[in-house]
Amino acid sequence: MDSEVEPGTRVLDAADALFYAHGVQAVGIDRIRDAAGVSLKRLYRCFPSKGDIVEAYLRRRDEISRAALEEHIAGYATPREQLLGMFEWLRAWFLQPGFRGCAFNNAFGELGAGSEAVAEVVRSHKAALRARILSLVEGTGVADPERVAAQIVVLFDGAITVATVTGSPDAALQARDAAAVLLEHGAPAGESGGSGTSGTSGARDD
Repeated sequence: MDSEVEPGTRVLDAADALFYAHGVQAVGIDRIRDAAGVSLKRLYRCFPSKGDIVEAYLRRRDEISRAALEEHIAGYATPREQLLGMFEWLRAWFLQPGFRGCAFNNAFGELGAGSEAVAEVVRSHKAALRARILSLVEGTGVADPERVAAQIVVLFDGAITVATVTGSPDAALQARDAAAVLLEHGAPAGESGGSGTSGTSGARDD
């Protein structure tokens, strides 16, 4: 209902900030209610349970992050440049104040074993990322796109983990250079002789 849209958005905005900063389990309904400035009755009219808020939070994060990534890579001319540009996008994200890793990994680590709804949203997000990477890898003409795409997914997710633990945004650039080698040779980096920095001239810093 239209009367529920604005309060529901306020609840999700509050939950997004709190869940990402403090973790899902550490944040209770009362804290979300207070941050959103809505009554408990209105909150439960929008979201019957905390689980519903968590699921909506992740689904909205999925939509926003995918749209932001697509907007960024649209500025690159070729599939290869777009793939490498994904890592430039990661670096810009790592540099944002309050960066605390992947919201999907965080939520799965907290709730995945006990919440099939959360696990399904996280798996869907990861599957969409892999499908997008595969579509771009196929556009580069490498000999084994399935294998190369799987390796680039590992580089992408691995860069997020390294940046989360170490606080270094350069993990994105290191992963980008490794991805460039995979794209150049169409084989694992250990089996190729190219430079990890080759072919990155199409990428740009934001």
